[in-house]
Amino acid sequence: MSFYDYSVSKRKGGELPLSEFRGRVVLVVNTATGCGFTPQYEGLEMLYEKYHERGFEVLDLPCNQFGSQAPGSDEEIHRFCTARYKTKFDQMKKLEVNGENEHPLYTFLKREAPAEEVRGLKNKAAMAAIRKISKTAKKPEDIQWNFTKFLVDREGRVVKRFDPTFDPKNMEEDILKLL
Repeated sequence: MSFYDYSVSKRKGGELPLSEFRGRVVLVVNTATGCGFTPQYEGLEMLYEKYHERGFEVLDLPCNQFGSQAPGSDEEIHRFCTARYKTKFDQMKKLEVNGENEHPLYTFLKREAPAEEVRGLKNKAAMAAIRKISKTAKKPEDIQWNFTKFLVDREGRVVKRFDPTFDPKNMEEDILKLL
């Protein structure tokens, strides 16, 4: 299977087939509105505004598995993102990224970009602390926390995985190579 064979649930109902992103560069992010990394929405929006017309998308997938930091309904999350961070990319319906109810897209992403290939481990102390408090990350390849990012090229290949501490503003070079 490829990235384009999956779909995610839309915030307002229905499914979004990822084949709609064929030919585009996609940044997939598991997000949370009450996380210390939530200000990364600023960088995500900056990238989206700067490169959307050139074929760049942000796939925002809220997840409440890490410290219950994505509380509220899908609509409340959307209102928060648009009011606080002026996001123009949409938020999807909440999903799980690890464990028994893990979304199949995340099984695929983790297989294609294993944890040992994560980019951005500059803040090793922060990641060590995250690993200690993450209760849903049971296997080495699991998502450790909110704001883990996967970069997908125009052919649907997962080319990079970025840890939660990696600021989206520092992804421009990687995105430009794919655009």
